[in-house]
Amino acid sequence: MAGETAGNSRGGSLRGSTLQVVQSLAAQGEPERAAQLYEELGSAQRERLRKEAAQGTVKERHWLVDVLRRARDFTGAARLLDGSGDDVSVADLYAQGGQHVAAAEAYLRAGEVERAAAAFERGGALERALEVYRGLGARESMAHCLVRLGRPFEAADLYQELGQAHAEAEALGGVLAEDPRYVEAVLRTCKVLDSGGFTHRALAVLADALSSSELLRADPVLVTEKARLLRRMGLDVEAEALLARLAAGAHVPEASGYRFLKAIPIFGELTLEDMKDLYRLARPVTATPGSVLLEKGAPGTGLLVLLEGTVDVFSGNEANARHLNTLGPGSFLGEISLVQDGPVSANVRAKTAVRALRITRDSFQHFLATHDAASLHIYRLFTQNLAARVRALSG
Repeated sequence: MAGETAGNSRGGSLRGSTLQVVQSLAAQGEPERAAQLYEELGSAQRERLRKEAAQGTVKERHWLVDVLRRARDFTGAARLLDGSGDDVSVADLYAQGGQHVAAAEAYLRAGEVERAAAAFERGGALERALEVYRGLGARESMAHCLVRLGRPFEAADLYQELGQAHAEAEALGGVLAEDPRYVEAVLRTCKVLDSGGFTHRALAVLADALSSSELLRADPVLVTEKARLLRRMGLDVEAEALLARLAAGAHVPEASGYRFLKAIPIFGELTLEDMKDLYRLARPVTATPGSVLLEKGAPGTGLLVLLEGTVDVFSGNEANARHLNTLGPGSFLGEISLVQDGPVSANVRAKTAVRALRITRDSFQHFLATHDAASLHIYRLFTQNLAARVRALSG
């Protein structure tokens, strides 16, 4: 029957019959058969059917929305449902169909402003996303949009207000050498890095700027800053040789956290741009010896990456709990809580003074919602790593 109906529709003599059959099947409680019939139609026929259905009653349209959803024509279902007043369902359908800007508009109509902002960002409508984030007072998300819009100074100002020095430096790192404010960006980056204890990195940034052109190599402001950094490092005769090695990329300190974050297996396939976006979400964490960083049984707080110091991992928080491991710089904890709710499985206590980075579950979920390709890579690698762990335990 499906083939005969489709043939008649192509001929145009029974254009309404296919819709009637689909609606009849849906009304009789056979939506899967209706969806199969819809799937067997050609794209032009499906378009005609949707146009005809749009003229039907609200009840008939809802029947067909269910059929289209089952056939995974999410965008078609959203268009049929649009205007019904159920804007959240419309938005969800548009999002499932990859129509993120249309989803954002529907979320706005429904008053789901935060979801609208994320959908605008995911759909590449960054100016609209920025506008909505501004209305929400979501300064971190605003800064992220500004970076993606190529407005690094505005982003850096916001990160500075938020006290996120590493993100401020990353944003300023996006200023190109041909930008009229390039020297300003280099100087500000150097001061941010130096203030955070990364004088070597500041010197590397400055050396790269000085080597980029003859004009900049003779810039008195940059040369003065170079002298200041060298004095901070206590270098004299060795200074020029060290600058040359830094310019060639021979020394890149690990303690910034970026390299450690990049080395985590579930991030192994992220692009440079996505890794930089993820790194900007990280927050600095410090702990004194003996303080508890993770408590067994408490809700997971997200990913913790150790930069300096060591921690002890115990089976519980009892005085006689079994010591499981001692971890140092580059180790990471809590990655499972990024993608799955659940309690912490062990007690983690600072053995020495500790400096670390934390990415919260909420921040990470927003990252996944606005980075489609990255989320696919992360979930695939997470599943592979989890399967490997299960096999290891079974062995």
